Amino acid sequence: MKPLQISLLLYFFLSAFYSHAQEETGDYLEFNDRKNVVHGVYLGLSTRLGEIDGNNTYVGELKVAYVANQQFEVGFAGNFLYSEQDIYNDQRGRFEDIIVAYGGLHLEPIFFSKKLVNLSFPLLIGAGGVGYVENNFRDPDYIEEDLTGDDINAVFVAEPGVSALFNISRYLQLEAGVKYRFSSRINLPPTRTVNINGFSAGIGIKVGVFNMGRNRYKKNIQ
Repeated sequence: MKPLQISLLLYFFLSAFYSHAQEETGDYLEFNDRKNVVHGVYLGLSTRLGEIDGNNTYVGELKVAYVANQQFEVGFAGNFLYSEQDIYNDQRGRFEDIIVAYGGLHLEPIFFSKKLVNLSFPLLIGAGGVGYVENNFRDPDYIEEDLTGDDINAVFVAEPGVSALFNISRYLQLEAGVKYRFSSRINLPPTRTVNINGFSAGIGIKVGVFNMGRNRYKKNIQ
């Protein structure tokens, strides 16, 4: 066969194969890149209301995290806690409340991540310090004493929870959830409160980029 005839046969063969492939895939080409991971990072702020020994407790949280494939978060979370314990301290002759600062590793598996609303199970594992502060902030003569090592206890914390995540956009996410805080024992005078265990519930906002480079399983044929 002449070269021209061979070229024409090859052209018709490839054209027929290409048309058949289009019919099977519905006018798009499929790529096998499902192992690609979509990366993301964000800064989150949240506030929660809870209780310790039945008394009102307020928590503020700041976290920075990396998001893998919109399915798992790992990062750092820091919390500041204030609890209205109203405990009378005989040594100082005043009523006091509890303050705590703690932080550590933040882990959060995410389910239904492609939906508008996701379900997640955040977990914080870390440590911090707990102490007492005078609760009479309206007293004009109030002067807080410098805290010493005897006024602060180290505390270890594990805080699991469940959250609903609302995908507002590629850069913004809202969350609402409930957590329970487990802590090691504290021993500070006065010693009525022996730990900072307790529930808390609240809302938060995450700002960042949650899908830097999207998976492309299909590509439309123009």
